[in-house]
Amino acid sequence: MFNEATLEINTGAVSNLSNTADHYAHNLELAISKAQDKLLSLQDKDGYWVFELEADCTIPSEYIMMMHYLGEIDEPLQEKIANYLRSRQAENGSYPLFTGGPGDLSCSVKVYYALKMAGDAIDAPHMARLRHYILSRGGAAKTNVFTRIALATFKQIPWRGVPYIPVEIMLLPKWFPFHLDKVSYWSRTVMVPLFILCTLKATAKNPNNINILELFVTHPDEEKHYFPERTTLNKIFLGLDKLGIATRPLIPGKLHNLAIEKAKNWIIERLNGEDGLGGISPAMMAAYEALLLLGMPKDDEMIVTARKAIDKLLVIHEDYAYCQPCLSPVWDTALAALALQESDKSGNSASLTRAYDWLKSKQLSDEPGDWRISKPDLAGGGWAFQFENPHYPDVDDTAVVAFAMAESNLPHLDESIHRATRWIVGMQSKNGGYGAFDVDNTAYYLNEIPFADHGALLDPPTSDVSARCAMLMARVAQDHDDDCRDAGGRATHGAVAEYLPALKRTIDYIRSEQEQDGSWFGRWGTNYIYGTWSVLLSLEQTDLPKSDPLYTKAAKWLKSVQRGDGGWGEDNYSYHDTEQAGKYHFSTAFQTAWAVLALMAAGEANSHEVKAGIDFILRNQQADGVWNDKCFTAPGFPKVFYLKYHGYDKFFPLWALARYRNELLKK
Repeated sequence: MFNEATLEINTGAVSNLSNTADHYAHNLELAISKAQDKLLSLQDKDGYWVFELEADCTIPSEYIMMMHYLGEIDEPLQEKIANYLRSRQAENGSYPLFTGGPGDLSCSVKVYYALKMAGDAIDAPHMARLRHYILSRGGAAKTNVFTRIALATFKQIPWRGVPYIPVEIMLLPKWFPFHLDKVSYWSRTVMVPLFILCTLKATAKNPNNINILELFVTHPDEEKHYFPERTTLNKIFLGLDKLGIATRPLIPGKLHNLAIEKAKNWIIERLNGEDGLGGISPAMMAAYEALLLLGMPKDDEMIVTARKAIDKLLVIHEDYAYCQPCLSPVWDTALAALALQESDKSGNSASLTRAYDWLKSKQLSDEPGDWRISKPDLAGGGWAFQFENPHYPDVDDTAVVAFAMAESNLPHLDESIHRATRWIVGMQSKNGGYGAFDVDNTAYYLNEIPFADHGALLDPPTSDVSARCAMLMARVAQDHDDDCRDAGGRATHGAVAEYLPALKRTIDYIRSEQEQDGSWFGRWGTNYIYGTWSVLLSLEQTDLPKSDPLYTKAAKWLKSVQRGDGGWGEDNYSYHDTEQAGKYHFSTAFQTAWAVLALMAAGEANSHEVKAGIDFILRNQQADGVWNDKCFTAPGFPKVFYLKYHGYDKFFPLWALARYRNELLKK
């Protein structure tokens, strides 16, 4: 029976619930404030953010090997890099490509060689364990093509152990089955310098005469099986490889010299100042060595600048150092801005304005670029990933930057936003999707050539990049719909008509790419959690109902892979075994942020799963306001090369907390 006592008890319960809610809201706001303040403190005075970008131990090893190739050894720096390498060894003696991953033979061989160059004794325990691992995997002769090229330059294997990649490839016509235009930007920038190095059989100075014969099961001169046959097509290419080597002496000298000159000019045109060829370290190191091999003096301004570009990638601490694969200021700045807009758009306006002014200054326009080969009549408007890389604007970066600008509502960015969106529309592939740098870069048969044993020669469309493009097109079309009509309702601007057909094709592509379980593959972030986050954030900008299977199946999958601690985590091993999709032996703050942002985009802000994810993020925030995710959960190339973005645990959790706070305020 309802009475005054019941009323008193119920009133007290409501009061306690209210106090609990207020306390939670206070803690949430405090966490947002701490994370926001830390992120703001890391902004450069010029307006951008740039965080360390760490790869596996291959690139730091290559830096030591480059010093010995050139005969210019900086002993203190070498020792710091060696300290870094020693600290990354796995328990079984190997070197994996990502945290907790299986050992990788090629990476392990390069690390062994680099450490031996740095003076480590071969009978030292860490070297003995590493050598045992390498020999157990068949020895150094079984490494990948890039490693064997390096070993050939140091005379550790004969040049017949390297694929036939003559510089005369530069002269092949476009209709030929292999042409530079048919491979990805990163492949082009690495391959052209390697054409020179391999054709001229570059030889390292190797001043200390360091060898690694102890890493071969059979003496390198007796090794017969450098190129394992994989498929029928691969066998054909291997036959052509042998034919090319046999007919090499028949190439006229004039043709050879013409090819050398064309390759040299190709590199010089794209040398990219202190940001380097392609903005990526393997291409930059190879280009530096190739130009020196062609006789350019070390004091030549171009050569001096090319070396500066490489050294700008170094991260040097008191006790250790490593070389980054590239720099990521545009990507970092756009994502940091999105997080800060979510946390306090008005209060962060000064910081955001500086960020967007810097980004606007980096937008590309009429610069030459390899993308123009397939789209010669398309006006520019993209952004590169790095500080400078005008030949290679990044579709993914462009979509994120322009979307962030549109979300900012700052009045002086409209022209930049539309220029970027038009460029995005023009870069669409035939299937409706988007690659990262090129259009219809889908000559899959090229992955069977001997040089492509890494399987990362191409840049085909992917769901995550396509999703970001859809997100931008939908946002800009929506934002300008009302602004583009006169008083009588007649269209006065072509924005909606211009963007919507491409948007529809992209949504159709995304729908076709959804996995049976409801997730999407993530090409540029690990993996299905990242891909699903990318897609759901994009769909939120469209008028697609939340009851659509694109939403509901994805949300169901995300909930199904939530871990017991409330967080989410996915191992890079999911690229090797799809049964591991969405799985990891621990949760990470930034992957949890992706998952809860995706669920909120799907209309699940009030779900228990989102609350549990937010609680995980709150529990794991450090005293300085950020998080400390140590794992590598982003691919450079799936199965081949992985990355750790040091900014991900600084802006993604903040973004998720702020979005959740804002959802609560809507109640």
